[in-house]
Amino acid sequence: MGRVAASLDTTPTVRPAEPGDAADVATLLETLGYPCTPDEARERIATIHADRRHELLLALVDDAVCGLIALSLVYSLGRGADVARITALVVAPNCQRQGIGRRLLREIESRARRAGACRMEVTSNPRRVDAHAFYHGCGYADGSRHFIKLLGD
Repeated sequence: MGRVAASLDTTPTVRPAEPGDAADVATLLETLGYPCTPDEARERIATIHADRRHELLLALVDDAVCGLIALSLVYSLGRGADVARITALVVAPNCQRQGIGRRLLREIESRARRAGACRMEVTSNPRRVDAHAFYHGCGYADGSRHFIKLLGD
């Protein structure tokens, strides 16, 4: 991941993640606060590849991975249609504020529309104030309150 220049002069390309991207995916997930080994990332990439209702896209500049976004389509009984959920979005710290997150968001929104989703949803930790400003700046509004319960052994 240290391969990306500090300043980007080109528009990032976006492509689906492949098993060979596992080390970069693991690094980006760690940046987001979700520790992950390359082997675990490889398994997660394989899981996403095996389910057409999930996507994992990478942003690249000069063939170096600099961001990722993951999407899950979930049927909403109340809406009678699929809802697209962003389950991860992260840009490498040295590449932030250069349009990469917006590029990933636009691409995943386009794919969600083509898949027939009726809306996009994203959950963001309350302490990620910069992320909230980013989503608001991209046209997202505050929505329902999100509740969680960890299911342990």
